[in-house]
Amino acid sequence: MNEQLLNDDDVTLFGLFVEAHSRIKPLVNRDLDIPHAWFEVLLRLGRTPGHQLRMTDLAEAVSFSSGGFTRLADRMEKEGLIRRDPDPADRRAALAVLTDKGGQALDHALTAHVSHLRNHLSGPLSAQDLRHLERILRTLRDANA
Repeated sequence: MNEQLLNDDDVTLFGLFVEAHSRIKPLVNRDLDIPHAWFEVLLRLGRTPGHQLRMTDLAEAVSFSSGGFTRLADRMEKEGLIRRDPDPADRRAALAVLTDKGGQALDHALTAHVSHLRNHLSGPLSAQDLRHLERILRTLRDANA
């Protein structure tokens, strides 16, 4: 085994990133009362102006294949959390639209989510650490788009 590669700083840094994410994710997603994937969809729609996105863009934003996302959207639509409208800019496409019921479910889930974020993510960090972490995460996201 190559000890130099095993102990490489980048390997250690990435491992810490993965470990922190693995530990924090289940803690901040407790008590949502909806499946986590549904929460991600509702959150994306809630944070988007007009509370609607093209289905393909939403599937990409939540890291789903188009087929997998279609099945997820079918279940969410059946529950009344989203609806599908034709895209006026492209008649071949559909928009996923947040419904009032979906907005209520999102508000309920966010109450628990934000409380857990404050306990497990932002709570252990100083205000300066939070600003640095946000800058670093934006840089990594944008560099790897």
